[in-house]
Amino acid sequence: MNCQLHWKRLVYKCSLINQMCLLCDEPAEQHYPLCITCEQALPWLGDQCRHCALPLPMAGLTCAPCGRCLPAFDQVIALWHFGFPVDTLISRFKHNRQWPLGRLMAELLGQGLQYRYAEGLPRPDLLLPVPLARRRLRERGFNQAGMLGRWLSSHVGVTCNERLLARTRETPAQQHLGAKARRRNLRQAFAVQGELEGKHVAIVDDVLTTGATAQAIAQALRKAGARRVDVYCLARTPKPGYV
Repeated sequence: MNCQLHWKRLVYKCSLINQMCLLCDEPAEQHYPLCITCEQALPWLGDQCRHCALPLPMAGLTCAPCGRCLPAFDQVIALWHFGFPVDTLISRFKHNRQWPLGRLMAELLGQGLQYRYAEGLPRPDLLLPVPLARRRLRERGFNQAGMLGRWLSSHVGVTCNERLLARTRETPAQQHLGAKARRRNLRQAFAVQGELEGKHVAIVDDVLTTGATAQAIAQALRKAGARRVDVYCLARTPKPGYV
C-alpha cells in the first residue's frame, strides 16, 4: 500500500511573484512566500561544530562529543537552530499537514545548498530521505523527509532515492528519549538496499537533535560502501540554555 501523498497536487507553486508571506500575511515581494522582515527574523544558524553543526560560541571549532569520537557522517548542513518560529513551522508541516510551509523551508535550504556548492561544498550523488517505520507512515500518511528530499532534488539537481534506505524494525518514537536511549533504540534499525560503492550521499531529514538517527544511517551507508556521507536538515537542536 502506498501511503505517500502526491506532493505535486498538495502544494501550490512557490515560484509565483507577489505572494503573501506565510508567516505574517503581508505581501512577500519575493519569488517565494516569505517577506524580508520575517526571513531576517528566522533563527539562522551561526557559528557551529564543523561536523555535527551544533551551535557553538565561535566558528571553526569541534564540539566535545565529536572531539571524543567523530561521527560516521562527514558534515551536517542546516539553515537554522531549532527555535521559534522554525520549530513551530516544522511542527505544522510535520503534524498538521501544512505542506506549503515544508516546501518554503525546503526551497530556502536548497538556496543555501546552492550557495555552499558554489563555495566548494562537494555536491552529492544521491539524496536519501530518512525512512519512516511502516506503522508511523500509515498513521501520518506521508514521510516529511521524503517530501523534503523531492523538493530539494528539484532545487539542487541531485537525484532523490526513497527506496535505497529502509527501516528494518519498528522503533519507539525518539522525541522523549535521551541521547544514549536514542542510540540503543536505533541499533540495526536501518538497512541499505542497493549499491553505494564510492558514492557521495546526503541524508535528508527535518531536524537533527542528538544525531543518533543520522549516525545509525551513516554507519549503514559506510558499510554499504559510501565514500562520503553528509546530512542535510532544516534545523539543528542546540544545547539547553542556548540563546
